[in-house]
Amino acid sequence: MFILGNFIDAAAVVIGYVLKLYMWIIIARAILSWVNPDPYNTIVRFIHNVTEPVLYPIRSKIPYLGGIDLAPIIVILIIVFLDNFLVRSLHKLAFMLS
Repeated sequence: MFILGNFIDAAAVVIGYVLKLYMWIIIARAILSWVNPDPYNTIVRFIHNVTEPVLYPIRSKIPYLGGIDLAPIIVILIIVFLDNFLVRSLHKLAFMLS
């Protein structure tokens, strides 16, 4: 059973890193919204293409609040929840299986 425990632990670590990376990409998107970047820049297009599928459904349900887009804040809160709940649960499950 220790092999399954190690696999689950490794998956938890990878999921944690992916969530943290995506959170930083969301933060970069929010910072880019404060300036007027070149829309043809490959980095700006990458950040937009990676974040828009997640931000758009939230943005369509929650209106702007005084010109402030709350969608990135909500996505960051969801990421923090997943990191604290899912990743920690997977680590504890892996520890129990080891």
